[in-house]
Amino acid sequence: MPSDLIAAERGAWRPMLTMRRAPRRPERTAWLTERAAALLLPLVVPAVLLALWQLSATHGWVSVQVLPPPALVAQTLFDLLWSGDISGNLWISLRRILSGFLIGGLAGMALGIAMGLSPRVEHYLSPLFRAVAQVPSLGWLPFLILLVGIGEPLKFLIIAKACFVPMALNSFEGIRNIPPSFLEVARVFRLSRRALVLKVVLPATLPPVFSGVRLALSHAWIALVIVEMLASTEGIGYLTAWGRTLFQVDVVMAGMAVIGVVGLAMDAGLKRIERRLRRWSPARA
Repeated sequence: MPSDLIAAERGAWRPMLTMRRAPRRPERTAWLTERAAALLLPLVVPAVLLALWQLSATHGWVSVQVLPPPALVAQTLFDLLWSGDISGNLWISLRRILSGFLIGGLAGMALGIAMGLSPRVEHYLSPLFRAVAQVPSLGWLPFLILLVGIGEPLKFLIIAKACFVPMALNSFEGIRNIPPSFLEVARVFRLSRRALVLKVVLPATLPPVFSGVRLALSHAWIALVIVEMLASTEGIGYLTAWGRTLFQVDVVMAGMAVIGVVGLAMDAGLKRIERRLRRWSPARA
């Protein structure tokens, strides 16, 4: 084939290749822009607050004893991390929340499943459960202090109460929202009560139950920090209250930062797991 024909064919193909590859660049740029906006926009408000905080410390708008500068809080946080005060107290708090969460979460899920599967159980226990749910977890604190003292059982019971109600409610609502077709298929196959729970009820209610786990853990973390501030001699909440007792606001703010970051990390981790479980929801099925 002559060279001029080969050059002509190559020239004819080049516009087609250009037309195919051109749309990918705007799509890639738009995706990167959206990704950057999703990562940076949540940081705008904290950055503005941090700037105002620094300006307040620089110009003396608020007394340093009331609002220490960010550099001092960061240094205090580093010193507490280096000395092991934060890691030791945080480990104690996480151990408490895990134990209380297992007690209250499993009990709440069992009660929610029982009320959802049996109208008789719901008829007998629902009024008492609703009444108990109306009392905040910290409302039980004076009674429980008189009953068990201020030791570890008090923390476990407060955390268990904080987890019990959301787990029971979400388990109950999850069973009530199971599509009737699922239960009809189970009746056709004549599944036993155990098989019905393991093969139909639990998979169908897993997404709402996990939403209850996320909500219960949030309530439990808040309740634990407060009860450690009021009736404890160790834990991350106690560390914050100890700074308040000594009028060391930098220690208080460092403890608040740790509490917020840990709570946010737990919620973000559970949120990612919940997104995966949403694929199993009956609506998508």
